[in-house]
Amino acid sequence: MRIGFGYDVHAFVEGRELWLGGVLIDHSLGLLGHSDADVLIHSICDALLGAANMRDIGYQFPDSSVEYKNIASKSLLSKTMRMIREAGYELGNIDATIVAEQPKLFSYIEAMKQSLAEVMQVSINDVSLKATTTEKLGFSGRGEGIAAYAVALMNRINIL
Repeated sequence: MRIGFGYDVHAFVEGRELWLGGVLIDHSLGLLGHSDADVLIHSICDALLGAANMRDIGYQFPDSSVEYKNIASKSLLSKTMRMIREAGYELGNIDATIVAEQPKLFSYIEAMKQSLAEVMQVSINDVSLKATTTEKLGFSGRGEGIAAYAVALMNRINIL
């Protein structure tokens, strides 16, 4: 078994859609980034890549590459899953937390879990997702952006 940890943060901006966990969220602001800036998926990719000792999302999918400009983060997650499986690993489970004062995410959690499970080709029971606030403290509490944390447990399925 191997464990990986991921963290990501993106700032709010006007004129962009808000994507979290591969789901379009109804909000007046989106997140700034080279891709669609899905902070939740980015943290999950980092957790997966970390558990497989494959560095991080910025190394694998650099924001200096035009190939990844405005790419859907679901595509990055799919590529990440393919990479870890090719390296001989399979997901045990993901546990992730989104940190956002706004928008309220309770009603989106199940849709995000379903989206993530489909992209990763795992059971929805292998995807745990929570949302919390910072009680108005820090950049998230001031409504400047969103952060996400993720932990991945992976099992070695093929000894290389």
